[in-house]
Amino acid sequence: MDTTVLDKINHLERTYCSGCLLKEVNRTEGSKSSAHSFCITECSVGIEMKMYGNKL
Repeated sequence: MDTTVLDKINHLERTYCSGCLLKEVNRTEGSKSSAHSFCITECSVGIEMKMYGNKL
């Protein structure tokens, strides 16, 4: 497994996703799965994380 890719994903999550207001709003107004869907389809950070995840 490529630890460099995992490090990049972890860095993005720690830097941008922890405490994300959009993620919290989507969770409270919708559901956990709708917040996840928003993150991987509409958020630029989530799209980048998905791209790294596909490399694994």
